[in-house]
Amino acid sequence: MTESPNPNIVDTDTITGEMHPIRRAVISIGSNVGERRVNLQGAVDSLADTPEVWVTAVSSVYETAPVESPEGTKDFLNAILLLDTTLSARTLLERAMAVEAAYGRVRTGERNEPRTLDVDLIVVGDRRADEDDLSLPHPRAAERAFVLVPWLELEPEAEIPGAGPVVELLEKTGREGVTLREDIELEFH
Repeated sequence: MTESPNPNIVDTDTITGEMHPIRRAVISIGSNVGERRVNLQGAVDSLADTPEVWVTAVSSVYETAPVESPEGTKDFLNAILLLDTTLSARTLLERAMAVEAAYGRVRTGERNEPRTLDVDLIVVGDRRADEDDLSLPHPRAAERAFVLVPWLELEPEAEIPGAGPVVELLEKTGREGVTLREDIELEFH
């Protein structure tokens, strides 16, 4: 399936590899196993070191209660990254998964399991995708305060295509279980 929002419009960079438009991407990072802050900083650094990726903003860090996770799951640290990229959504996803693996992420297949690092693509430009391993916009982002709160901090006018303005989505979900951690700061260069 094409990533193009309109199946009648050809996304030339996926065909020829010659045109590489710059897209704004929103990435959610989270960790609830091991050195959580170190894991998040590692994700920021790894993405910033990726060719054709330019991290433009990093939100504050929030401690969040686990959502729909196995019993006994510890709280997460979460943040949002804004970046500009000329990478395709598929290549950006592959990089996100490689960063997770580098920080010890093991996928057992259990939904919302504890993890050393989670790197999720929330929005990549206006691209839409509905594949087994790539869904854009992220299908549950509009319902997740741990995504909406830090994103709203960075972009008060942000919208999730097809879902609506982040500020309105956050009004529906509420901020319960999301706490600003003023004592933790992530750096980017």
